[in-house]
Amino acid sequence: MQLIAKLGILADAAKYDASCASSGAPKRSSRGRDGLGATNGMGICHSYTPDGRCVSLLKVLLTNFCLYDCQYCVNRRSSNVPRARFSPEEVVRLTLDFYRRNCISGLFLSSGIIRSADYTMEQLIRVARLLREEHGFRGYIHLKTIPDADPLLIEEAGRLADRLSVNIELPTDASLERLAPEKRASTIRQAMGVIHHGQQAVAGEPRAPRFTPAGQSTQVIVGADATDDSALLRNAESLYQGYGLRRVYYSAFSPIPDSPSSVPLAAPPLLREHRLYQADFLLRGYGYKAGELLGETGNLALDIDPKLAWALANREVFPLDVNRAEPALLARIPGIGLRSVQRLVALRRERRIRYDDLIQLRCVLDKARPFIVTSDYRPAQAELRSGLLRARLREPQAPVQMGLWG
Repeated sequence: MQLIAKLGILADAAKYDASCASSGAPKRSSRGRDGLGATNGMGICHSYTPDGRCVSLLKVLLTNFCLYDCQYCVNRRSSNVPRARFSPEEVVRLTLDFYRRNCISGLFLSSGIIRSADYTMEQLIRVARLLREEHGFRGYIHLKTIPDADPLLIEEAGRLADRLSVNIELPTDASLERLAPEKRASTIRQAMGVIHHGQQAVAGEPRAPRFTPAGQSTQVIVGADATDDSALLRNAESLYQGYGLRRVYYSAFSPIPDSPSSVPLAAPPLLREHRLYQADFLLRGYGYKAGELLGETGNLALDIDPKLAWALANREVFPLDVNRAEPALLARIPGIGLRSVQRLVALRRERRIRYDDLIQLRCVLDKARPFIVTSDYRPAQAELRSGLLRARLREPQAPVQMGLWG
């Protein structure tokens, strides 16, 4: 099969993996060094770094042949799709060719399971080793880890890649056992533990060899089973605390050709995925706990964002005086983000904050107004009624996908 035909099949097969991002990678440049590539380049938009740079990654599978028969996966053993396989040398050639044409800044490489978990992991590692050691490639590399692979192979991958990811796929052990019988939750967590241990071993040691400097991530599929948002967010919270994950990615289940009856025949609302990303961002950046963000139904509200939902459910906390409130509470005001909180705290050391100052800081005052007090503003009693506020502040329609925050 021609290389371009393989690329068409294996790039399309990789689109279902949402955990393709380069955030957190250290900046490297080939300027003045013996090597090729950088992690701070610009290109076609595929993902964003924390400082807002738009970067591009070659996102492909090594192969979409697979021994496993995961019911939610388009590349499952029983799926009737065109199959292809790259050699490691072909992936290396594509990566370098695309980089030299200024099309990409790095590589995201995953694979179906062929022969065995160890053999597949060895093939992924070979790609990274050829790029790093034979071609001096200093660009970004993200490898998908095969959970059942030997821990020594996972450790070797961590020394070559900027980021490793181990997809948990489904939020509960029972769902994984039912829909992906060849996979085991215990080996997924074990692989995460190997990566976390490797990161801890080099933390604080400036002369230690690098190990996944951009951290590890995972992906969970939303809507392939009956799991509610409560289980999804509590699971994410546990992963952040237990394994030091950089990101949990949420991927709305997409019905695939010839879907088996064991999975839904319709996709969940994309807005649900969006709300999960918003809630996850509050867990990581704002200090919320999963239990605080969930309503009585166990699911996030779809008509309003999770931060606003929490504020409406905790009206006794508001309105907050922005001249006196602790920064952690200021950050819980709808429409005021972390950067604005930092600026408000700095400003109030100099003088009292007025309503116009919030305008200058570009706070979203349509949301913030009912929850704040400034030196010259206090909300009217009519604005404090949660039912009326919810009706006024709810979003008129579902937004487009905006999942990959931070």
